[in-house]
Amino acid sequence: MELQTMYPFRLPRGYVDGEGTLHREGQMRLATAGDELSALRDPRVKADESYMNPLILSKVITMLGTLPEVTPEVIEGLFIADMEFLQDMYDTINKADKPQIQVTCPHCGKQFVDTINFQGAG
Repeated sequence: MELQTMYPFRLPRGYVDGEGTLHREGQMRLATAGDELSALRDPRVKADESYMNPLILSKVITMLGTLPEVTPEVIEGLFIADMEFLQDMYDTINKADKPQIQVTCPHCGKQFVDTINFQGAG
């Protein structure tokens, strides 16, 4: 069995850059201990612990649309719905072998476990 380390996603709303371009498709990698340790040593986190999430997300999001780089400032510019989506995704992929969810078929009512699709239906 191969370990999945990269996860594609599609933001609910999307990041709008300075030129008005919408970026929704992206990719997040699994976090390393070094990601969290380096974030803890960052002076911005030492000054304000709430900066930990934008800093870590900027480290593990390897691609967002056509942006050349995902910086903490890009993460700060996200809509709240997108920030919450990415925080949930981060927690899910880093705390489970295969991100799964219990679902119920809307047609037959059967319950089953399925792998989470971060790209959504659209």
